[in-house]
Amino acid sequence: MKRTLAAATLSLGLISLPGLASGTYAEHPEALRFADSMQEKHGFERSAVLAALGQARHESRVIDLIRPPTTPGTRSWQRYRARFLDGKRIEGGIAFWQAHAGALQKAADQFGVPPEIIVAIIGVETYYGRNTGNFETVSALATLAFDYPPRAALFRGELEQLFLLAREQVRDPLSYYGSYAGALGYPQFLPSSIRNYAVDFDGNGQIDFDNEPIDAIGSVANYLARHGWVRGETVAIPALVPAEANAQALVDAGIEPSLAPEALAAAGIVAASANPPAAPATLVDLATPGAPTEYWLGYRNFYVITRYNKSSFYAMAVYELARALRDQYASTTTER
Repeated sequence: MKRTLAAATLSLGLISLPGLASGTYAEHPEALRFADSMQEKHGFERSAVLAALGQARHESRVIDLIRPPTTPGTRSWQRYRARFLDGKRIEGGIAFWQAHAGALQKAADQFGVPPEIIVAIIGVETYYGRNTGNFETVSALATLAFDYPPRAALFRGELEQLFLLAREQVRDPLSYYGSYAGALGYPQFLPSSIRNYAVDFDGNGQIDFDNEPIDAIGSVANYLARHGWVRGETVAIPALVPAEANAQALVDAGIEPSLAPEALAAAGIVAASANPPAAPATLVDLATPGAPTEYWLGYRNFYVITRYNKSSFYAMAVYELARALRDQYASTTTER
């Protein structure tokens, strides 16, 4: 439940800091430095920041989830794809599209991002708002900022952004819930992304990712546009890769499209469709144990999707779900 920041500060101010149980984040050395910084940089009351941190919990599960596995599993595109390309995910996407067709078209017109891409990202991220996470966000970010050194700087920054966001939205910082990494709402934006890319797309004077999918629709489109989405351009196309080609060297060139058509042709790699874009591409390998590797050429818009999640599997799952949604939506509207 939302509370105004004034009310939150008042209620937090009633807590006596010296009475906090030993070992709380209000007494953590890094948290004390964080509170000092919030006061010096942003004018927060140090005591209010510490009071909020004093109510945060150390979430060991957060560290378990974010820590890289000690024995990484084998990459499997087909296993990954199956998580998002199923009948229920497609049906849910069509229902979401139908419910918000006007907002999706408005976003496409304004930002150049097709409706199916926006719907697919929200579908992959949160199953159209059904799975937005149940971790209290101050606790999750404090755990990572103060008790997980490998990524402490990143999450300390996101904790800072969360306090700033709460002040801007006139909310208690302890009222936010999301993923174990601090991502929030329908589109799973981190606090910094909300402050930088979120838009009030329904025009009601506030940005609400908890209850308002229209704000999420506009914000996803704005995020992609700000990261370089090119209206009307190709995302990806299948590639034909001969057995003798040194495909791995081209894959290792990176996810950003840097391979000129001439370089691909010299390596024997061609697009499996007519009239491919005369533009640099990245070679994407979608490997599945026991099956031939699937190769695609990813263009600028494919790379832009990876700015949401830096994974070629993720970007391809979004793209394939988007294509399935587009085809299904077209057939349902034609049948009417």
